Amino acid sequence: MLVPVSAHALAVYSWGQIVGLLVNGKWHDQWYDTGKTGGRFEREAARFRNWVTVDGSPGLTGEGGFKAESGRYHLYVSLACPWAHRTLIVRQLKGLEAHISVSVVHPDMLESGWEFRPGEEEHRDDLYDFRFLHQVYTKAASEYTGRVTVPVLWDKHGQTIVSNESADIIRMFNSEFDGLDGVRHDLDLYPQELRAEIDAVNERVYRTVNNGVYKAGFATAQAQYENAYSELFDTMDWLDARLSGQRYLVGNYVTEADWRLFTTLVRFDAVYHGHFKCNRQRVSDFPSLSGYLRDLYQVPGVAGTVDIGQIKRHYYVSQRTINPTQIIPVGPRLDFSSPHGRGRLS
Repeated sequence: MLVPVSAHALAVYSWGQIVGLLVNGKWHDQWYDTGKTGGRFEREAARFRNWVTVDGSPGLTGEGGFKAESGRYHLYVSLACPWAHRTLIVRQLKGLEAHISVSVVHPDMLESGWEFRPGEEEHRDDLYDFRFLHQVYTKAASEYTGRVTVPVLWDKHGQTIVSNESADIIRMFNSEFDGLDGVRHDLDLYPQELRAEIDAVNERVYRTVNNGVYKAGFATAQAQYENAYSELFDTMDWLDARLSGQRYLVGNYVTEADWRLFTTLVRFDAVYHGHFKCNRQRVSDFPSLSGYLRDLYQVPGVAGTVDIGQIKRHYYVSQRTINPTQIIPVGPRLDFSSPHGRGRLS
């Protein structure tokens, strides 16, 4: 199902970095337009909103036909993108590496959008050897109009995009593949009894932190920047206080809420603090948030999904409207492996 642009509100939905778009299947190098919004950055909703289910029956969007099967699905990601990063983490934690293959785009996102480098093994399209991610989109829908984003969950059988909505993809990974060999069915990142609280935390974190850093960084009016900045650090203060008395965002259990926040926090000091002018404090200046970040980073398997080099290269090289020199900062020094001391809160 390809969802019309206006069909979903933006409150909790999130796709990847933005530049360029397809119009009726033709690529246009076009930065987002803040002229219509008084300098405020507004993120479009994801367009592909299908659902993989255990037996292929209709999922949360009412669409079916995508059965959870080993080897059927392929994930397109960027190691730089926080929205794609969350899908890689859940894939890793759930033990889905043998069942869902991955292709990683190059960190540079320039005139043609997300791109592959066929000569580089780590940045090639393993399915079709395409040069650009927008070719994946037009293979699924030849007349597609909209942004070309990561992550993308691709169905090899149907030769189409299942979803380009990261929030949906991590929930599919969390539960729909549990019957496959080696998948951790004992790990539930969205348990029924915590869903209301998880949803409430997700909504605030998405609006003011995950997307809030972009609203500050991409603002083209002083008032819009300052409003996003204020909301961001109000929530950072709230998170730091919340985490002073409990180990994770929703009690003593790691949930999807933690991983959705983690991918922003791990980029904050290296990118958002300077590049996006979110500079009241670094994460390392918050006593509880900084330990919490290290705690999550040290969960087995997570560190291998973090590539600070690609993260910095993407933002500072690709976003030339913000950093026209494309110079990548050498710093800051980051140490996510030092003791976090948060076991006492368990």
